[in-house]
Amino acid sequence: MQLPGQTRRETAGFPGGSPRCAPECERGGRLGNAGTVLLRDPAAGGWLMFLWPEAVLVARRLSEVVPLLGEVESASRKGWYAAGLICYEAAPAFDRAMKVRRPPELPLVWFGLYREVRTMPPIPADPATAAGPESWKPDTSEGDYRRAVKRIRAYIEAGDTYQVNFTFRLRAECNMDPWAFFRRLQRRQPAAYGAAVWLGEQVIVSVSPELFFRLEGSRVVCRPMKGTRKRGRYPDEDRRLCRELVTSAKERAENVMIVDMVRNDLSRIASRGSVAVPALFEAEKLPTLWQMTSTVECHTSASIPDIFTALFPAASVTGAPKIRAMSIIAELEYSPRGAYTGSLGYVAPGRRAQFNVAIRTAVLNRTGVEYGVGGGIVWDSSVAGEYTEAWAKAAVLMDPDPGDFCLLETLRWEAESGYLFAREHLDRLTESADYFGFPLQRDRIRQRLHKASAWFATTMRRVRLLVGPRGEIGIEDSPLDEPFRDYPGGGGRDWIVQVAQQPVSTADRFLYHKTTRREVYERARQEAPQADDVILWNERGELTESTCANVVLDLDGRLMTPAVSAGLLPGVYRGVLLRQGRIQEALLPLEALQTARAVYLINSVRGWIPCRLGEPDSA
Repeated sequence: MQLPGQTRRETAGFPGGSPRCAPECERGGRLGNAGTVLLRDPAAGGWLMFLWPEAVLVARRLSEVVPLLGEVESASRKGWYAAGLICYEAAPAFDRAMKVRRPPELPLVWFGLYREVRTMPPIPADPATAAGPESWKPDTSEGDYRRAVKRIRAYIEAGDTYQVNFTFRLRAECNMDPWAFFRRLQRRQPAAYGAAVWLGEQVIVSVSPELFFRLEGSRVVCRPMKGTRKRGRYPDEDRRLCRELVTSAKERAENVMIVDMVRNDLSRIASRGSVAVPALFEAEKLPTLWQMTSTVECHTSASIPDIFTALFPAASVTGAPKIRAMSIIAELEYSPRGAYTGSLGYVAPGRRAQFNVAIRTAVLNRTGVEYGVGGGIVWDSSVAGEYTEAWAKAAVLMDPDPGDFCLLETLRWEAESGYLFAREHLDRLTESADYFGFPLQRDRIRQRLHKASAWFATTMRRVRLLVGPRGEIGIEDSPLDEPFRDYPGGGGRDWIVQVAQQPVSTADRFLYHKTTRREVYERARQEAPQADDVILWNERGELTESTCANVVLDLDGRLMTPAVSAGLLPGVYRGVLLRQGRIQEALLPLEALQTARAVYLINSVRGWIPCRLGEPDSA
């Protein structure tokens, strides 16, 4: 095809070269070369990979933006694929009334044209990517943020606006390979609309969960996202926070405000009577957050430039009304947004397109990385709450990488009765799998357990069931020589237990799920090698559990066990005893160990284990 005047060839790779593990294409290009684009398309079932563009279309002036999008659409009609990005600061090209700060270092619009698109396997995990930037500095201090919110509230009071999406940038020094950085983010937050675009000197990586629009023939679908809660640490807390989000009057009001804006934007290009809202106030689960989404759609014959003119920027990243909110953003934000809150996506032959809202998005260059965060400010917004929520959206950058781990259940098997509490174990396993996003097939697990039991050589076995992040199943077993004790004082020797030297953190979500992440427990055992077990406690001085069992104290004739919120695994046998009313739960101070008539450990393999406190190991 004849290449237009403003296109240019891109041949230089990103400084530092391409990742060794990247798949190579037939022409010798590799992931990481300038012009490479990766996009996740849920409708296509995975990742799309665009390699070695035949041409690159670049707009650096506002006057070039709309014509460039026209060229993209024209190329798609001739069988070409186009993939790239549109920066937030391109907005005035669609409406001169939209105000933005000075243009970013990035081009306003960048698209590669490709002869073909390839599907790509899931982004591989890489333990070597765990280390990343350690010190992130905001371009907006908490005091600056407070003053900006005060100014926004004044605008709301004056009737200028109803909501303003105020954002700021986090920056860090970083010489990390962009491919490794992208894999690190994707590992922490597998995103429905993830993307990476290699421009040469700069690389944009996004783990966005938000769809800007999807075009399939005449149908356009938008899925605005507005409303956030942090994920809970354990299933009950997680469900409570989810309910809190979807029933919050404030969050629903903000969400419906954005939905109304999207409906209005779509009505500019929609066929008469075709705008619809098939889903409202849905909760979407991400590894670190709950997000509220709604779906708005219409039918249209509008061109790609006209669709962007009607919709860009996304309503969820500006405010209401859009033009006035953008003017306030330009006044108050301390730096241009660039790719952040713009859009990354592709246009394909057959009138198909998909673009994300570029949130959870970073830009890397030779020496550093920039990542944008923010949220919608309304009249009743809490400054502290909004600032905390903005930083919560950066958890994907800062939380320790959990690495690869498996879910774990330890069951007791007896020849006469089979697996003890099998249903309860599978229920807990299912809840943790749902929490972490592990695929789980209960029937397949039951079949594997049944098949394994046919080979057990003794009448009692301790069985470890492991489920991996892709649903892999592993079974290990070892002999047991102790009967199950279903009541206190049922015989057996007393275990000698010691109290851990260091507290556990109630914020550690792995305390509430049984997994192969057992560093906390192993460290406690190493500090007391002569003890049969170690009793743990939290930063508030509350009793939690032991390294392999729940704790029960006899307090004046009442059998009490620590509450889950103290930071502990809700044991299967503990749950059975609570439902039977044989024990009760409460927050218990560590000192209760000294005043208890008796101390027991309980688990589903051994039942009740009598204990006594031993002296700290002095070796």
